[in-house]
Amino acid sequence: MNWEPTIKPTELAEQRLIQAILDDHFPINSTLPPERDLAGLIGVTRPTLRESMQRLAKDGWIEIRHGKPTRVRDFWKEGNITVLSSIAKYQSNNDHDFIVHLLQIRLLLSPTYAQMAIANQPSLIADFLKQAPTPDNSNSTYSIFDLQLHQTLAIHSGNPVFILILNGFRDLFAQKAQFYFSFSETRHHSSIFYRDLQKAATNNDSEAAKQITKKVMQDSIDFWSFFLPNK
Repeated sequence: MNWEPTIKPTELAEQRLIQAILDDHFPINSTLPPERDLAGLIGVTRPTLRESMQRLAKDGWIEIRHGKPTRVRDFWKEGNITVLSSIAKYQSNNDHDFIVHLLQIRLLLSPTYAQMAIANQPSLIADFLKQAPTPDNSNSTYSIFDLQLHQTLAIHSGNPVFILILNGFRDLFAQKAQFYFSFSETRHHSSIFYRDLQKAATNNDSEAAKQITKKVMQDSIDFWSFFLPNK
């Protein structure tokens, strides 16, 4: 039997508030309704709402002002990494620009953690890449492997912050990768990347790994921009 996880009332309140903010029901710099009205609107008790709002304030979604209405912050400028993770999880449109922004961050990070991982564990990375899919494999197979590859590289870079950042967007990248790898061109391109990265790992050439990864991550942004309008 598959049991659906039970969501806590505080989590439900947080999700509904975040979704309302992202959907511009409560726009940036607007004020939230009075506590009693907001609790009824969300469908939770006032103590539950207060607890949720404290957590959202800590992350940068709202500003609780004693004696004044609660303000919706400009979360793009005042939020933290938790805000980004929530946007990736809850934003209903996940538009083109937002995905490209995330891919640009990956472009900045992945060449470094690929270089560090191969400098630290070249044999392990080379062995992992032997499992790489071929262009005739499914988009699901590619999606799973590509995510595992980046997680493996980040973990073995020796810097735990890399994997924490990746984990914040894991579900979104997994979802979008299904679409990205639905094209033969992207599967073929990534297949070459896996082969070249394996060669760099086998040769213990961390600098080559960095340059190979940098080029492929830039190419992935270009691919995404090209194929997305056809979705």
